Amino acid sequence: MKIIIRHLGVQEYLPTYEAMKSFTASRTEETPDEIWVLQHPPTYTLGQAGDPAHLLKPDTNIPLVPIDRGGQITYHGPGQVVVYLLLDLRRRRLFVRDLVNRIEQAIIDTLADSGVVGIRKPGAPGIYLDEGSDIPPDLIGAKIAALGLKVTKQCCYHGLALNVAMDLQPFEAINPCGYAGLKTIDLRTLGVSDNINIVAKNILSHLSQQLEVRS
Repeated sequence: MKIIIRHLGVQEYLPTYEAMKSFTASRTEETPDEIWVLQHPPTYTLGQAGDPAHLLKPDTNIPLVPIDRGGQITYHGPGQVVVYLLLDLRRRRLFVRDLVNRIEQAIIDTLADSGVVGIRKPGAPGIYLDEGSDIPPDLIGAKIAALGLKVTKQCCYHGLALNVAMDLQPFEAINPCGYAGLKTIDLRTLGVSDNINIVAKNILSHLSQQLEVRS
């Protein structure tokens, strides 16, 4: 099933968010699905039912944007590959739980390309480091990828964020995804030298396999 992939470079968060909502609101049964690949300048985002108290140290240099995806607070910044999936779930015959599983598997497979073992955690969407990785024990369970979706009229938007080579300090100012003390990690800290373009290419390949798409 055809899908359009757009490489958007670095984009401000709020205009991108508004563009996703507009695209989804105006799409018809004939509108092709799209995947947007990009990075954001430093931004905190707070999910629809999120608690602002999870922002522990407000930083006037980093905006906090309330949005309509599920989940709590997370951070976006340079060196993080963000992939937004604007999909018609009915046309693809996908339920939300199935889609989440497929996105998570694409992330796990992408990490495996770099020799990193990622796992799911029940009730906590995203991907975490497993003890099968050659990493220090204190990093086992650290979060390396976040996931959040919004579904309206059987179409979805938002998507995933995989930490490649970031400044991780802004994560210390939040309870990532609402979990106090949750460590956050990126591929560079694990010794992976693949740049963000290589990682983006890999994750698009695995997403294509999971969604059985053709560009």
